[in-house]
Amino acid sequence: MGSDDVKRFFQQRWFLLALFAVLAIGIVGARPLEPVASSKILRDCVVASVLFLMALPLEANAMWRSISRPWPPLLAVAINFGLLPLFAWAVSLGLDPVMAPGLLVAAATPCTLASASVWTRRAGGNDSVSILVTIVTNGTCFFVTPLWLLAMTGRSVDNPDLSLSKMALKLGLLVVLPMVLAQVLRFHARLAGWATRNKPLLSIAAQCGILSMVFFGAIRTGLRLGTATAAELAPLTLLAMSVAVCTVHTVMLVAGVWLARLFRFSREDQIAIAFASSQKTLMVGLLMAMSLQVSILPMITYHVMQLLIDTLIADHFRRQDSDAAGA
Repeated sequence: MGSDDVKRFFQQRWFLLALFAVLAIGIVGARPLEPVASSKILRDCVVASVLFLMALPLEANAMWRSISRPWPPLLAVAINFGLLPLFAWAVSLGLDPVMAPGLLVAAATPCTLASASVWTRRAGGNDSVSILVTIVTNGTCFFVTPLWLLAMTGRSVDNPDLSLSKMALKLGLLVVLPMVLAQVLRFHARLAGWATRNKPLLSIAAQCGILSMVFFGAIRTGLRLGTATAAELAPLTLLAMSVAVCTVHTVMLVAGVWLARLFRFSREDQIAIAFASSQKTLMVGLLMAMSLQVSILPMITYHVMQLLIDTLIADHFRRQDSDAAGA
């Protein structure tokens, strides 16, 4: 393998390699790194910065087209908050009682705040669709998530962090405000032109922000693993749970692509629907698992595996587009 091949390999795989690195460092060094993950202000600033960097090169008419043609985001919401919980409920019947409720918690949580859009853009999809799915699922999870969990587990959720006022404030500050600010800045013609020309560079910066968020999640994962019970850490129980989590996520991602093709949506919308309909957010999932006093390991595993699986799938979509362009 020559130097050019090595360079090309790292250019194509740098994110996946960095993802493995931050996961390993965060989990292994969780205890000394705990103050980093405990800084809510730092986490919120990273999320807001990622969404700002993503919205800056996004032309307003692209977002308007998604709002005026709402069927792609609505399909993704229906899968994420409808089909996925139902499928996970069926899969959970084959799991150990220790892990099954944790999988149901993961299934009932909303779409991720930033990573679904980052992966959509990385794969060449319509990131405005994934942003809308993020807003809708997070904006409605204060009643949809508890209703699903009550139906699937028979347990009611009483967590003040999932109230309408707190979710609205969180969405407003972390999602809507950075996007509005970015779009206001685009009124400056020179800045708008620069952002449009440098969209790949801004996407890389957003992916670095996602790596920071993964790092925070990895630290919390390491801390939680240190308090897991022996029943949760039994090898066969962990293996079955991991297979179930990967199955739910991957099947729903494929279902998103298949249903989008069935409805004859564009390729860009198909990619957005695939990621937005299958990704789940760690923060809300952990809140729900702790509120119901069920295992947090399925939620953590879902979070880690969706990052690894979706990185490979996003690169696959991107290679398909490159091959098609070359042909």
